Amino acid sequence: MQNKGRMFLENPPLIEVPGFRWMGTSLGIKDTSLDFGVLASDVPCSAAAVFTRSTMPGAPILVGREHVSKGQLQAVVVNSKNANVATGAGGIADAREMCQGVAEALGITPEWVLPSSTGVIGRRLPMSKIREGFSRIIPELGSSTAHIESFARAIMTTDTVPKWAVGRVGTATIVAVAKGSGMIEPNMATMLSYFATDAQIAPEVLQPLLTRVVNRSFNRVTVDSDTSTSDTVVLLANGQAGPVGLQEFEDVFTQMATSLARKLARDGEGATKLIELTVSGARSPEMALQVAKTVINSPLVKTAIHGADPNWGRFVMAVGKAFEYPVQREDLRIYFGRGDERKVIDAEGMEQGTVDLEAISELLRLEDVPIELVVGKGDFREVVWGCDLSREYVAINADYTT
Repeated sequence: MQNKGRMFLENPPLIEVPGFRWMGTSLGIKDTSLDFGVLASDVPCSAAAVFTRSTMPGAPILVGREHVSKGQLQAVVVNSKNANVATGAGGIADAREMCQGVAEALGITPEWVLPSSTGVIGRRLPMSKIREGFSRIIPELGSSTAHIESFARAIMTTDTVPKWAVGRVGTATIVAVAKGSGMIEPNMATMLSYFATDAQIAPEVLQPLLTRVVNRSFNRVTVDSDTSTSDTVVLLANGQAGPVGLQEFEDVFTQMATSLARKLARDGEGATKLIELTVSGARSPEMALQVAKTVINSPLVKTAIHGADPNWGRFVMAVGKAFEYPVQREDLRIYFGRGDERKVIDAEGMEQGTVDLEAISELLRLEDVPIELVVGKGDFREVVWGCDLSREYVAINADYTT
């Protein structure tokens, strides 16, 4: 998409961001896959972050909130395979040591490093292995696309593919890397997402901008309705490209975040289908979002979509669970598909049994499943993204720690 110097690519090749370096390596935290990553700027950055709202946040969240509070960071350090959650004072000390080790390697202050961890809850970090990672930072840091991809792979847990997005605003570049596959329900998801840009934006502008974008993107994605203890979205702006148009920047940033949110849902644990659910005709934005979340989180809805079962009664049931926002049955319409192939179930079809079940089943067999619920005659609509629920999801999470 291009307009007035703005550009966003849905499935882009990676590009370098001037002034940023990346690395990903394997420390053997759980297995031989990449599990330790660092993102570093050559200069201090304006910084903003949004974290999980879980009341059981991990140690890196507590330290990260503290470090980003002044709106300045210069590096991010991430480990996968171990979340450093429910580990008490020792876990907080470990998170601080991660920052200290990175700071010493880069020659910066520890307060300019934001830590993240993702993986199994309830286990102390293997700090002897983490310390080995500190010695690898300078030799392995680089700005190439291969370095960015290694970082993207190092932060993965049950993801099947690395995830990134690329955008430009004027002369500025934005690159984002994200992970997330299960335990996904805002706010936000078991996801980590890092945006690096050479645009010049003040911290007091950056934080509200990030919050707005997250609310329109990552807070609209769900896989299994569980809120993680470790969710983090960070935006670093090193300013080397100079000022940019703020609205243009926010537009591209929103498109990138939305693309990543969709990728998180598509790569949900055991997922075979991406669901895009729109609720329209609502009396308020709150009603539209609550109904949408209630429906897309229903295990019965998700399993019906997985099996391409045109059991529209499950949607009726799920709409009825949004107790705060009752919907009149005669107002409810359910649309499956897009364009000329779109099929509708309305009150008359429900009553008369004239629904074309086979046509709906065909639409549910697609890998991308668009569904719209019209819940009244109001002016508000919201879109959320999710995935189906498969046997593989159960298998992945039944054996997660072994």
